[in-house]
Amino acid sequence: MTDFGSKDHYAGVMKGVILGINPNARIVDITHEIEKFNIFEAAFKLISYYTYFPRGTVHVVVVDPGVGGPRRPIAAEAGGHFFAGPDNGVFSPVLDSVDNPRVVEITNAAYMLGNVSGTFHGRDIFAPAAAHLSSGAGIYDLGTDAPMPVSLHVPEPSINGNEISGVVLYEDSFGNLITNIPAEIVRPDSTVYAGRHGIDRISGSYGEAVKGELLAIIGSAGLLEISVNQGSAKDFLGTKRVSVRVVTD
Repeated sequence: MTDFGSKDHYAGVMKGVILGINPNARIVDITHEIEKFNIFEAAFKLISYYTYFPRGTVHVVVVDPGVGGPRRPIAAEAGGHFFAGPDNGVFSPVLDSVDNPRVVEITNAAYMLGNVSGTFHGRDIFAPAAAHLSSGAGIYDLGTDAPMPVSLHVPEPSINGNEISGVVLYEDSFGNLITNIPAEIVRPDSTVYAGRHGIDRISGSYGEAVKGELLAIIGSAGLLEISVNQGSAKDFLGTKRVSVRVVTD
């Protein structure tokens, strides 16, 4: 998963490096369309999808605005999965959600390409690390313990009496606005406010609203979403930066 987009060769080169080291690797592209430099979006998507892959899967994430700077290249083993990418918080939600994750700084040059570029660690460090992990290497073959990996602050919803206040974490390609309010703290008969717009219930499916209608729904990530049936909530509201409140009578 990267923010490289599909126009350039960068994602393809990384896959070539992986296959050059492990020709038997099976590579799945989650997306290369992360908003440029948006670490938070990548972290949200990673924790939303990684558990649907088999244990032992290696997840490579390159959203790396600090490439070539002081941030560490890391690999991790957590929840039966492996991860490789920059130590900029992108793995923080995953590492915080499991017991006893192991994290190393990738320092062993034998597991990198030669002449590491200061601008393309995806090719020269993370792709080789992933390929070697998929071939049976352990994370401690790649380097040594990396204490205190960078933490990413994920805002929590606030609860005041019968009102829950939250924020939009992410906008997907359909214009759905995914909030930080989990399903388990809301009732279906609650009223949801997205900015000035009130929604009188939480729908069970998009089809419960008429085409073009603003609705609130629990999405596949288990979080409250603001959506429009066959439309874009972002376009309907004119922004993705909207406050969200859930009020229960």
